[in-house]
Amino acid sequence: MRKLIFGINITIDGCCDHTKGKGDQDVHDYFKDLIQEADLLVYGRKTYELMVPFWPDVARTNSAPTRSMNEFAQVFTATDKLVFSTTLSQVDEPRTRIVRTDPVAEIQRLKQEPGGDMLLGGVVLPSYLIEQGLVDEYRIVVQPLLAGEGTRLMKGINLASSLELKLIASKVFPSGNVALHYVKPD
Repeated sequence: MRKLIFGINITIDGCCDHTKGKGDQDVHDYFKDLIQEADLLVYGRKTYELMVPFWPDVARTNSAPTRSMNEFAQVFTATDKLVFSTTLSQVDEPRTRIVRTDPVAEIQRLKQEPGGDMLLGGVVLPSYLIEQGLVDEYRIVVQPLLAGEGTRLMKGINLASSLELKLIASKVFPSGNVALHYVKPD
């Protein structure tokens, strides 16, 4: 059965707004490796539009200021994407498919199909899928930063009960970022 893995950057005070954090070489390398382990990237419209056309443009021109960003762009562009949206009319990326149906039903269906794991990104869609109990693993990079404001994960979401996770790996990067890998216990 395929797993749904949620990956995100977050500040110490819980902010996951992309304009508040910072992506350094460690972060780009970490998420590049994580994407390479997945068969499918899963986003909502807002996250997709933050990622595209920026990363595909970088991949085409190799124009990022660092090696890690250019490599991330190549891996991102080479991976299939699924975008949940009722408002996005079309996508120009050949490896991207829009889904307009219920995310819960589609993720449940995809989990039953053969293939590799699915990597989930963003805030609103992941929060909803966490609430529905569909996320199997969590890959969180905590940045050594207090943002003070910005978007928070799980805003407006109420879990039926607390979800205890099991830490199976952690890594401290020279930059002070800490990568945490949690799974739902059996």
